[in-house]
Amino acid sequence: MTRLFSDLEQTEATYDGETRTVFRGGTGPAVIVIHEIPGLHPGVVNFGRRVIAAGMTAYFPSLFGDPGREVGAGYVVGALARACVSREFATWATRRTSPIVTWLRALARDAHAACGGPGVGAIGMCLTGGFALGMMVDDTVVAPVLSQPSLPFPVSRAQRRDLGISDADLVQVKARCAAGTPVMGLRFTGDRTSPGDRFARLREELGDRFIGIEIDSSPDNPHGVPRNAHSVLTLHLVDEPGHPTRVALDRVIAFFRERLAVA
Repeated sequence: MTRLFSDLEQTEATYDGETRTVFRGGTGPAVIVIHEIPGLHPGVVNFGRRVIAAGMTAYFPSLFGDPGREVGAGYVVGALARACVSREFATWATRRTSPIVTWLRALARDAHAACGGPGVGAIGMCLTGGFALGMMVDDTVVAPVLSQPSLPFPVSRAQRRDLGISDADLVQVKARCAAGTPVMGLRFTGDRTSPGDRFARLREELGDRFIGIEIDSSPDNPHGVPRNAHSVLTLHLVDEPGHPTRVALDRVIAFFRERLAVA
């Protein structure tokens, strides 16, 4: 962990009585980088470094797992099991915002106060993928990105279409979109943990303010994307010009820069 985070500032952030480690690096407007299962692994940090290189400040809150630890099968299973029983994550319930989103909103407000700019960007991934949508309730968040949003776990049809936020929060999200705030989402077409039904619902609710990027992972797709591909910007990123995952990455960075008015 020391080497991975050696050039980043480490602090402890406390909101509503909950204290978590937050790493920070860069200058310019803030982007909250919310890691995926199993934790703040090197792939997530590498994505955040691209945010930093593009002229922004990346905040890396550690919500679960061991910061810096490499991804492994046992690590993933253990982290997933702990998240499933945690009260902070609405892993199964529909029409509910995960309680931890309140903590993330507070972090975003402090990041905006510290870094300035027109607002804050936020990106969630996998289990945290929909958190940026819930964070939009605060006007502070002006560039929300949902990467392979997976909550609630899509077992039933209702869960596959659910957006992982409460009805009251959805009303506020729709109002913000109607006023001009866009939402970006990313997924692989064959990813059952982040189903196409969920993106269809986002289009129904948000209209043309939802920018959906769906990468072909069907059998025999032209780029050889595996059928089980899930993590668009980290584990299944192919960092080669022209590859659809790299194109998606570039679009996310451009979205942040445009919305946060980075020169």
